[in-house]
Amino acid sequence: MKKLFPFYLVVFMAISSAIFAQEAEDTTAVDYIPEISLDTRLGFNQCLTDKSGRFYSDGIYLNIDGNISPHFSYSSNIRIFSPDYLGEDVTTLDAINWLLITYEIGDFSFSAGKDGVYVGGFEYDANEIDTYFDMSSLFYNYFECWQWGVSAAWYPAEGQSLMLQINNSPLSFEENHFGYNLAWRGEWDCYESYWSANLWQYDRGKYVKSLNFGNMFYVGDFSILADYMTRSTSLSTLFSEDFTAVLQPAYEGVEWGRFFAKVGYERGSEIIDYEFVGDNLYYGVGAEFFPLKENKDIRLHATWSHNTQYSGCHQINVGLTWKMDLTKAVKHILNHHKD
Repeated sequence: MKKLFPFYLVVFMAISSAIFAQEAEDTTAVDYIPEISLDTRLGFNQCLTDKSGRFYSDGIYLNIDGNISPHFSYSSNIRIFSPDYLGEDVTTLDAINWLLITYEIGDFSFSAGKDGVYVGGFEYDANEIDTYFDMSSLFYNYFECWQWGVSAAWYPAEGQSLMLQINNSPLSFEENHFGYNLAWRGEWDCYESYWSANLWQYDRGKYVKSLNFGNMFYVGDFSILADYMTRSTSLSTLFSEDFTAVLQPAYEGVEWGRFFAKVGYERGSEIIDYEFVGDNLYYGVGAEFFPLKENKDIRLHATWSHNTQYSGCHQINVGLTWKMDLTKAVKHILNHHKD
């Protein structure tokens, strides 16, 4: 390590000098006011099978996004007052979902911090507050997706991005165990893609291999999510050891609502720290309503779901999600005070 220190120092100084020169030459106007908001969700979950029910909350998510300069930006999402961390020591920063600083130059960007592991799939890519536990796969619910690391992205054309990420392995807490993720995202009028190839180290010289194909189709007022994700310790069992297949059609033809159905089939193995190992079929239907005409900051939802093996329970879930735009509120108060 001591022998490599001079090399790291030279590389660091060269990169710093190049960035400094770029920043000094750029006079682009930048809005430095951060976008700050709070998201939360509460509801009631009822198991029809054993007639057990309980009110719940996901806690509060604090979002802070902003610019430092024409090329530097930051983004964060932190769970505060979360039921997952009440009464626990959170000094390990586990309550942080993502905390990123990004440098953009031309068709490239470079990021460092904590972020979601780049895994192809639109079910996986959805924020926790926008999903429903019993309508999601075991992989989504139990995979340790938030990891510290670095990433780079190239944008060769409009709507296209090729991303490379190196981070702490999501399958190990040991030192020198890393994950390597290569992903591609594409966007067209009637189709979006999110594909990836991944290597996650779980022991010395041993990796879980993963291929993930996320697809979103748009037909009129309908969207159709079609994901296939597979994981294995060996290439010979890549498509049979641990996998998830998801299909979710949705109708979004009205501004005040969204209606969807979902079905998924998965095989869980000991690769991931699931609470269940075996084959599982899960499915359900749901509706989301937006009572405000001017925005979608308030959302009501109602879902029914069932799985055949994991819990075997028929679930009814109703609730409310809302976003509190603090930056917008402060600007409104200041403008009202001026008047």
